[in-house]
Amino acid sequence: MTKDKLDPASQLLELHVKHEVASLKGAKLHKFLKQEVSELLDHAGSITLNHIATEERVMGTIQRVVVDMELDAGIPELAGEMAAEVLNAQVQSNTKLKDIITRDQATGFVEEMLELRQQRERIISEIMAHPVYQELVSNVVYQGIVNYLYEDNLITKSVPGVGSMMKFGKRMANKAVPGLDETFERRLKSWLSDSLPGIINRSEQFLQRALSDEEVRDTILAAWIAVEDRSIEDLQVGLGDVGLQEFVVLGYELWLQFRKTAYFEGCARAVVAHLFVKYGDRPLTDLLGDVGVTQDVIMAEVETWAVPIIGLLQEEGYVEALVRRRLSAFYKSAAAQKILVPSD
Repeated sequence: MTKDKLDPASQLLELHVKHEVASLKGAKLHKFLKQEVSELLDHAGSITLNHIATEERVMGTIQRVVVDMELDAGIPELAGEMAAEVLNAQVQSNTKLKDIITRDQATGFVEEMLELRQQRERIISEIMAHPVYQELVSNVVYQGIVNYLYEDNLITKSVPGVGSMMKFGKRMANKAVPGLDETFERRLKSWLSDSLPGIINRSEQFLQRALSDEEVRDTILAAWIAVEDRSIEDLQVGLGDVGLQEFVVLGYELWLQFRKTAYFEGCARAVVAHLFVKYGDRPLTDLLGDVGVTQDVIMAEVETWAVPIIGLLQEEGYVEALVRRRLSAFYKSAAAQKILVPSD
């Protein structure tokens, strides 16, 4: 059937498709999107969060999208590659640490950290109580006593030859009484074991007094001043591409496990519950405004992404095909045919 012989329904369909496609181009498209964004925001001013969602629906989305969604194995590989590109980028050598975090900002972090005095004291106590630290102290004290007895005490330093004589006497005593050296070592370590709790306690008391706010502040800021002029590349020395990718993979595997824990679910529920307590009965525009989403922000992204993408789809013929699919069903319907196609 030629265009001239198209039935009225088909002619109207073609005109309608042409009209809709033309309205989704250039200035008309921009005007349409701006108007619709404005209309949607106006409606959002009278619709509350409770009207469009519930806590369980939001948690269901989190469960499906965050917890249950199977992520392809290529994701950690791609993330590792991207991390390596960032690590090797020219900007790493051109950027100093102080260009990212200023000294005032670093000072602010230190001041906030100093407010956590109770946590600092608890960390010191836990470190002191750790078996590895206690073993370290025991070995240091033991080696210090042994070195002092045979090498570094006042007599051996002041009187030439005394140190050698003491070592010689030690060797001769061990020959005369086999096991004497082991007995001495065992008794010394036994004494250290009995004395260690007191040593650790005094060490902790000393550190708690020594690590005053002023000392911590001065130490951290001195360390900061020493590195703030170094480039990010310098600070990354020793972290190669392979090591970085391994960290990315480990982090990815940790996330896959963490997202399925009861702890993650509990945290998510707490956040969602608070969201509905605060915004459930308030207009959606309050929530959007508090997170910085305004009409200008939305339109900026619409112009950056929506307009060019729709333009590309226009060129590819997708928009016309979409409009035709949407309208054809109506113009071919019995109701439309009854009105548009005259009966004989």
